[in-house]
Amino acid sequence: MKIDWTKKGRAMHKQAMALATILVSALLMTQPAEAGSVKRIEARGSQITVSFDDLVQGASTFSLVGPDRIAIDILGGKAGRGGYATGIVKSVRQGQYSPDTARIVFDLDRPAVITNGSFSDDGKSLKLSLQAVGQNRIAAGRKSFLPPVKFRAEPPKKSYSVKMPLGKPRDSVDLPKIYGPNDANRPLVVIDAGHGGHDPGTVSPHGGKYEKNVVLAIARALRDRLVASGQVRVALTRDTDKFLVLEERYGIARRLDADLFISIHADAAGNQNASGATVYTLSEVASDREAAKLAARENRANIINGVNLGGANHDVSSILIDLTQRETLNVSADFAKLLIREGQRKMNFRTNPHRFASLVVLKAPDTPSVLFESGYLSNKEDVAFLSSSQGRSKIASGMASAIESHFARKLARR
Repeated sequence: MKIDWTKKGRAMHKQAMALATILVSALLMTQPAEAGSVKRIEARGSQITVSFDDLVQGASTFSLVGPDRIAIDILGGKAGRGGYATGIVKSVRQGQYSPDTARIVFDLDRPAVITNGSFSDDGKSLKLSLQAVGQNRIAAGRKSFLPPVKFRAEPPKKSYSVKMPLGKPRDSVDLPKIYGPNDANRPLVVIDAGHGGHDPGTVSPHGGKYEKNVVLAIARALRDRLVASGQVRVALTRDTDKFLVLEERYGIARRLDADLFISIHADAAGNQNASGATVYTLSEVASDREAAKLAARENRANIINGVNLGGANHDVSSILIDLTQRETLNVSADFAKLLIREGQRKMNFRTNPHRFASLVVLKAPDTPSVLFESGYLSNKEDVAFLSSSQGRSKIASGMASAIESHFARKLARR
């Protein structure tokens, strides 16, 4: 496969994808966000609690006789499995009633009705009050429970994760300075330091390090290392503590006709023993549950800013992948392998370090892109490495070696 790195070649590549990108953007605007799944159900005595792993739109209940049952429909929900029951409730069943509604059925040992219910402030839990009644008092009507609007701004899950309202996104941003040789034929690498401004990203429990500051320092170190070698041109999406929405980040790369886009982050995990770097490339299906959670977490950087760019359902994501040129995905995957090979000489990587996720920041259809999770700010050793000048130097050296090898390969193929 030959790749033309000239401006003419890149312009033709982008023109060919322009209409497809517009069509996909229109689809994304009309599709609902991914539903929350039923995580746990507990029925104890006169109380029923249903927990979710993400936000749902609302719930309604109704009673049934012969045999006695109570059904709960979760609008915007996905069914899980089973549940715990004791007291009035004998057993719990659940299933997907329709594409956007999960139904939970409680089998009763005597007639009962739901008297009231409410969602928790974060919208992740629904509590219902159950009351035993005579057979002739079972109501045929439906009771509706809608979650409070305020829970749409999701609170932090961990003590080291901070999210804040960030205002409205700008329609456009100024293009950054390009460093390196004054030669438009040299490959251009755009480095994106994640988060910034009012969005700190992960906050480490070890010394209170902010992800936005850690990754900006790494991005600067990588820029300086690449500029010193003189083989490629470099631009940073942000060189200061400012916020950019996800679309603006890869939008900068596309407007600059970048040949490679690298978004740098620092991960977090509930298990503080988790450590090492990971490289993500785009896929409509995440490579594992953790990758899916990462995509959900990073994509919500736009939701809290009032813009939901990560809510595409499976069908829309599939369309996006189909319309994205296969060459772009292949180049991204090849670079990810190089980054791991070269980086392992300088830093620690996780087991199976190349993973796949539907990350918004990687969705430029014509720019090879990777997201580099440099390590875990929830891990004491990783924090010390990422925060030190020696650690940043090693990361920059490994990444720069991969970048230079990547473009050397492309030049050789030409």
